[in-house]
Amino acid sequence: MDPCPFVRLTVGNLALKIPVASKPARSVVHPSSSPCFCKIKLKHFPLHSAIVPFILPDAHSPDSQVQPIAATFHLSKSDLDALAAKSIFASKLCLKISIYTGRRGTTCGVSSGRLLGRVSVPLDLAGTLAKPTVFHNGWISVGKDAKGSSAQFHLNVKAEPDPRFVFQFDGEPECSPQVFQIQGNISQPVFTCKFSFRTTADRHHRSRSLQSEQGGSRSWLSSFGSERERPGKERKGWSITVHDLSGSPVAAASMVTPFVASPGSDRVSCSNPGSWLILRPSDGTWKPWGRLEAWRERGGSDGLGYRFELIPDTNGGMSAAGIVLAESTLSSNKGGKFVIDMSCRAGGGSNGRATPGSATSPACSPRSSGDYGYGLWPYCMYRGFVMSASVEGEGRCSKPTVEVSVPHVNCTEDAAAFVALAAAVDLSVDACRLFSQRLRKELCQQVDLLG
Repeated sequence: MDPCPFVRLTVGNLALKIPVASKPARSVVHPSSSPCFCKIKLKHFPLHSAIVPFILPDAHSPDSQVQPIAATFHLSKSDLDALAAKSIFASKLCLKISIYTGRRGTTCGVSSGRLLGRVSVPLDLAGTLAKPTVFHNGWISVGKDAKGSSAQFHLNVKAEPDPRFVFQFDGEPECSPQVFQIQGNISQPVFTCKFSFRTTADRHHRSRSLQSEQGGSRSWLSSFGSERERPGKERKGWSITVHDLSGSPVAAASMVTPFVASPGSDRVSCSNPGSWLILRPSDGTWKPWGRLEAWRERGGSDGLGYRFELIPDTNGGMSAAGIVLAESTLSSNKGGKFVIDMSCRAGGGSNGRATPGSATSPACSPRSSGDYGYGLWPYCMYRGFVMSASVEGEGRCSKPTVEVSVPHVNCTEDAAAFVALAAAVDLSVDACRLFSQRLRKELCQQVDLLG
């Protein structure tokens, strides 16, 4: 089945320079010595905010520096149709950017930044499904001081086709649902999921569908999580296996570190998160592909914190450190979107189609203990938008929708691995629920139900 058409609209290469002759009053902090930021708005989409670096007035362009993508809007065909819809009450479609000096945030309910100026970039999205389009790349004058001098704001706004495979669970992951591939109004089953509880014996024999790993009395699974039985409040042993239509297992997610309440509380803490391994079949056994950690944030956000890292292929070795591809927080109440987007770099940009329920903008810049360039793994394999998965809040019926960029799917196992990851993220919402709250029966082992 063909992928679904999507367009990726990005805003990046931000920079600000102030004329030397522009001297503000003593009571005003000059932008060159204070932080600058901007707010980026596209019609009904959620607001993005990003830091704007200040550069010297004689600099011609910020391109000589590594610039992050400040905001990304992921537009489906229905989004494009809605944005292109004409109305006598609607003005021409524009991307609106407000530039501020000062720090982001609020003080006593009042915005901390001081508005420097506003920029509007006209957008004509017709044809962007077929070819890349640059709407603006260069400097724009913003604001004026008493002498008429303007600050200069640099930005790049472009759209490019980004087709994706879309998968939809027809039920909650713990209910062992089917997974359908969606293309427009057409859907067809491609996977089935089997939720189960991993027992002590299963730690060395992950699935009867695959042969046991040979040549060692201890399973590799134990090296990724704690096998000891922990007293007190814990949720452990959850596992979900993804099968193709022939019944062959093509991916799995296994809880390898129990989700345990921190001492004196009823929540899973960031200092002791639970974790999952995302597994792929290889040579008759399971091979770790990625690791997902999740916990319950404290404070006002009270959200689901998560971190996903890719596990390097070390030909059986376990010493190589994983590389973090996604790390953020989702609202436990409203949910949001789990996103992996390699084009987002550290620097204040947000990725993905953020949802109102997102507690923070995803900070998915790849990082690890080493220094990796774009010519090295994993950047040679994963570029731009990789995947996203919808996540519902606690107590809501969750049927995750998974979007995977076409270049990252070369075989059935590739797609299945992302589906398994989406299931693990969704199940983590329940695994991180306060231990004072009871889980649904599908998530409780027999011993828990009897207790």
